[in-house]
Amino acid sequence: MNLQAPVRVLIVDDSAVVRQILTEILSRDIGIEVVGSAADPLLARDKIKRLNPDVITLDVEMPRMDGLAFLENLMRLRPTPVVMISSLTERGADTTLQALALGAVDFVSKPKLDVARGLESYAEEIVGKVKAAAQARVRALARTPAPKVELDVQAAAAPATRAGLFRTTDRLIAIGASAGGTEALRVVLEGMPADAPAIVLTQHLPASFSTAFAERLDRHSAMSVREASDGEAVLPGHAYLPPGGRHLRVIRDGARWRCRIDDSDPVNRHKPAVDVLFRSVAANAGPNAIGAILTGMGDDGARGLLEMQQAGAATLVQDEASSVVWGMPGAAFKLGAAQEIVPLERIAERLLTLSHASR
Repeated sequence: MNLQAPVRVLIVDDSAVVRQILTEILSRDIGIEVVGSAADPLLARDKIKRLNPDVITLDVEMPRMDGLAFLENLMRLRPTPVVMISSLTERGADTTLQALALGAVDFVSKPKLDVARGLESYAEEIVGKVKAAAQARVRALARTPAPKVELDVQAAAAPATRAGLFRTTDRLIAIGASAGGTEALRVVLEGMPADAPAIVLTQHLPASFSTAFAERLDRHSAMSVREASDGEAVLPGHAYLPPGGRHLRVIRDGARWRCRIDDSDPVNRHKPAVDVLFRSVAANAGPNAIGAILTGMGDDGARGLLEMQQAGAATLVQDEASSVVWGMPGAAFKLGAAQEIVPLERIAERLLTLSHASR
């Protein structure tokens, strides 16, 4: 796509009201051209071939073919950046996570009541996500499992000690992600053994999505993945996410770390925010921590990762080629916060190696 040309968008939604509102919102930005709309996936299929859009906005539930089935077909046959339109319900959260697993770049919340006013309140977010999606790297859908990670020669040479290799509270892994991060985090956690060092995570998600996301990660990981509770001890073999719409911090309590959940203001327009987590890890874990930023839009986490590095932590970011959006990792790299740039498929291995390295 010519970066100087407007982003060409096709809107797919069975609601005429939503199609009209999205058209008005997107058309107000000189960097976007709405080239068409469709009321269902079958009509959309023909318009995609004819109009060749740069980005598609896609409703989840539509007649004749549901959004997930359409998205799966699209990603297999004609990979195109897609921003899903999702309702803020438990079922909507699960469906949206499935859509992200199928290759959707991002999603926008569609209110159940007063749709016109609700979408207008998200106008800036909608425009930003559509523009970011135009720069996203989408690939043909390939349902292949992520390889399991082995640490290396030491683990292979001494299998009898493998079970206890990481049983220590001396290392803490902190990871932040946004657009594309739901799948990137799944890949990383799939590569972690059940006795991996404790992991604290922040992923930009609406409040109602956090429980479904934690449950999904837990199903895909040998570690125990859960929503953190305030005051909960941070233990090896466990990964902790903030509950919906709250910040997660790490505090020191004698010889151990604990989770601190708070309802303070958004940071970098996000709640939870990666910077909040990383700054707490820098202050309370210092050189005993490893920080990583995965794919995501914007720059949340970059300054926090720099503070972690300055406190003695090892730091890395996902590389551009494997990122859906190299916004957050790129911002951290430009700031000098990242000591390493690592492809997604090797991040779990690298985190384990850094966790085991003597300081």
